[in-house]
Amino acid sequence: MESLTPREIVAELDNYIVGQADAKKKVAIALRNRWRRQQLPEAMRDDVAPKNIIMIGPTGVGKTEIARRLSKLVDAPFVKVEASKFTEVGYVGRDCESMIRELTEVAVKMVSDEMKQSLMEKARSNARRRILDILLPAQPTRVPRAFNPMDPGSGDEGPARITPDDSAEVRTREMLRKKLDDGELDANEIDLEVRDTGSRSMMQLFTNSGMEEMGVNMQEMFGRLMPQKTRKRKLTIAEARTILEQEELDGLVDMDAAVKAAIERTENHGIVFLDEIDKIASRHGGGGGGPDVSREGVQRDILPIVEGSTVTTKYGPVRTDHVLFIAAGAFHISKVSDLIPELQGRFPIRVHLESLNAPDFARILREPRHSLIRQYTAMLETEGVSIAFDDGAIDAVARICQEINESTENIGARRLHTIMEYLVEDYSFDAPAHRGKPIRITAAFVEERLEQLREHRDLARYIL
Repeated sequence: MESLTPREIVAELDNYIVGQADAKKKVAIALRNRWRRQQLPEAMRDDVAPKNIIMIGPTGVGKTEIARRLSKLVDAPFVKVEASKFTEVGYVGRDCESMIRELTEVAVKMVSDEMKQSLMEKARSNARRRILDILLPAQPTRVPRAFNPMDPGSGDEGPARITPDDSAEVRTREMLRKKLDDGELDANEIDLEVRDTGSRSMMQLFTNSGMEEMGVNMQEMFGRLMPQKTRKRKLTIAEARTILEQEELDGLVDMDAAVKAAIERTENHGIVFLDEIDKIASRHGGGGGGPDVSREGVQRDILPIVEGSTVTTKYGPVRTDHVLFIAAGAFHISKVSDLIPELQGRFPIRVHLESLNAPDFARILREPRHSLIRQYTAMLETEGVSIAFDDGAIDAVARICQEINESTENIGARRLHTIMEYLVEDYSFDAPAHRGKPIRITAAFVEERLEQLREHRDLARYIL
């Protein structure tokens, strides 16, 4: 997928996001430039900096979705963080470097999951062997002892041995293996030694209290010091198989190789979506304290990460020189120029996303691969309820969505979720009663359902 051309990237994004052609074009070029950089000679490769992007536009127009879908196209590690959650060093709040630690964590899980997928067959085979060993424990074999004149059973002529191919044990084991594969034994119960996760949970609770921010893997450190406890549990074979397969996968994955690959993927393909960056812009003319405290300090803490620095994580040092940063904000009150000049310079590409109107909302309901209309239709079909939306109903929903956004707070396409949920909530609640009866949502039904709320603006503020 990394060899996708910018035009192909935009075409893929069009399957999920309506409009915003300019933003799609810019992120597609930025993504393609990462592939182009990998084709350069190594000496030049390090000098090519990523072209970070600032998306400017109101909420609900697709900023986050563009970045999220972009990362999925190329299986790149991706994290979304809110700039407003960070504080300057010395204040209570999150450390800015934690975004890179989260990105590395995502990459490690991504790589280890890929490795587990490739090792799944071997893990299943090992788990099956362990279950067979429990069902049919191996019989101890008699080993001939050294010759002893007082012991007639000793010497070269030991007890007769049965070759494994002819033994009843092997035939029985093969019969059990076939039944195990066919699922005939899934309901049977066995006693299984499983790891005790109680102490591990306590360690996780302790390490999550802030030690991870120091880049120290306390859980692994304590895990090596404390002995692994096990306890016997009575489980069905189906449950035991799941547990044993996971244990085998954990043992088969080479975590050193996974971490090495994950760090490389983070450094060269990682994407950080820095949302609400307008919330840390210092507005000119504001007072010196209150909500503005430490805003410029947060920008200065983020700056070296975006510029390129080395962040200490529990998996090792991670360089941010070639991580792609996509920032986003509404910038209703502040402006991009209110950010410190050094940070502005690290986001050379800026794109304005347009507010959505009724035709856009109608397209959002109809066109995306997993549009809201398709989602609600499929969800109700799981209970045997067939629901269909007329074109007029879709247009009415889109028009009403625009009216409500204009008269109350403009939350963009997110308003569609609220309206659609309100429209079908009775059918969702009484789905069994409507099973087998075709339901048609018409424009008249939409108008009647929403008219009462539109007349009572105060009520609409709470419901829609």
